[in-house]
Amino acid sequence: MADNSSLVGGESLRQINDRVIIVQVLVMIFLCINSLLIMTFFKKECFYTTTRYILFALTLLSDSMILLLTDFLLIMNYFGFTMQVGLCIVICFMLYIFYKVTSVTLTAMTLERYVAICMPLRHGELCSTRNTFHCILIIHGLSSVPCIVILSTLFASVSLSFYSQFILCSMEMFLVHKWQDHLMSAINQFYFLIMIITIVFCYVKIMKVAKVASGENKKSTSKGLRTVLLHGFQLVLCLIQLWCPLIESAILQIDLILFIQVRYFNHIIFGLAPRCLSPLIYGLRDEKFFLELKSYTFFSLYRKRNLRTAPLQFLYS
Repeated sequence: MADNSSLVGGESLRQINDRVIIVQVLVMIFLCINSLLIMTFFKKECFYTTTRYILFALTLLSDSMILLLTDFLLIMNYFGFTMQVGLCIVICFMLYIFYKVTSVTLTAMTLERYVAICMPLRHGELCSTRNTFHCILIIHGLSSVPCIVILSTLFASVSLSFYSQFILCSMEMFLVHKWQDHLMSAINQFYFLIMIITIVFCYVKIMKVAKVASGENKKSTSKGLRTVLLHGFQLVLCLIQLWCPLIESAILQIDLILFIQVRYFNHIIFGLAPRCLSPLIYGLRDEKFFLELKSYTFFSLYRKRNLRTAPLQFLYS
């Protein structure tokens, strides 16, 4: 009986290790792609002075931080490492802000497409570089509000001794009362509702312009419609990810093994997969950015090849 249980335990540990390795591979791939896109962004002045590319770079940075922090917490939790509550609060709420920054930035990018297509004469004025940086400050301010509210309820609900404890770090640890869980869910759904209404409004307006457009304008508006739809899809994935902890906490009460499997599935599908959508939407679909990315990649590979062959040429000369 003991041999059987140890065999099952060994098999489970091997399975968990395999899962962690798979996640590490995916995280490394996505981080490499994001890093390449960020370096491409800084290569041309037209990218870091144009609103949509600046907001695109913001989503890349935010997604990269989400990948790093979630991967850190995944490794800590899977191998049973604990940390002090104070440090855990900092990490979890940084992560929560980055999640919100990504969602709010997607909405801002949709509004930028709306202005570009439906208000082309005012696009240069409204989407200037100065206004874009003001927009980034507003995005971070709006993203911080839910975090401040939840932190305030936490500080009012626990004693000072709570912060010196060592725990397995997760966001659920800070929802000490049921009403805090409901409050967090209500805030998330309110934000999502506002963002979805904004995206639907922009989609309808762009669709009206697309119906009367012709030639090159029609092609541009059709591409804008597809971009808005993709942003909507990203937001739906973001909302599902915010619901995941509620589903997981309910499953945890039923079965621990099922909880681990569901959490792993949610992390891959709703945690990692949405992080690769921004590179696909702008890094590959945007012709100007894709051409620069391709030339930068080929130039880097060609340069590395020359650096490797140079010592050999010197020896044979």
